[in-house]
Amino acid sequence: MGDPVSERGSADERGPQAPHFRLWPPVAVGVPWLLGVGMEGALGPLLVVDGVGRVLGWLLIAFFGVWNGWCLLLFSRRRTGLLPGQPTTTLLESGPYRLSRNPLYVGLLALYVGSALVVSSLLALALTPLAWAGLHWGAVLPEEAYLTRTLGADYVSYRSRVRRWL
Repeated sequence: MGDPVSERGSADERGPQAPHFRLWPPVAVGVPWLLGVGMEGALGPLLVVDGVGRVLGWLLIAFFGVWNGWCLLLFSRRRTGLLPGQPTTTLLESGPYRLSRNPLYVGLLALYVGSALVVSSLLALALTPLAWAGLHWGAVLPEEAYLTRTLGADYVSYRSRVRRWL
C-alpha cells in the first residue's frame, strides 16, 4: 500500500490560508435542486420515475456516500482541510484524486442527479447544468487558483496529469 498523499510543502510557506469561494459548493448545488423541485411542486409533476430510474437514483446517492466518504477519509488521514474553505496543506493524488481533481464535486453532482431521480423532478434534472456551472465558477476556478499559489509547481504538474472532472 502506497502513501495516499504526496506531501508537497506547507501552505503557510506558499500562499493564503484557504480558498475564497465565489459560491459555497453546497449552495451551488442546493439552490438549483431546490428551485427545480419547488417549481415542479407548484406546477405539478412533469416526470414520473419508477423502476430502473429510481434504482439508478439510489445507486447515484450510494455512489456519492462511498465516493465522498473515501475522499474525506483521505483528507482526514493527511490532516488537511476537510471542509470547503479550510486550508489545504497537502496534495492528494490517490484514490478518487487519481481520476479527478474535484472528486468531491463529482460526488455532489451524482447526489444532485440521484436525488432528482428519486423525487421524480424533471425540472431539477433540467437545472443540472446550472449546478455544474455554479460549482465550476463558484468553487473550482477559485480553488484551482488557490492551490496553484499554495502548492506551486507540484499542483501544476498534477493538473497536467489529472482531469478536472472525470
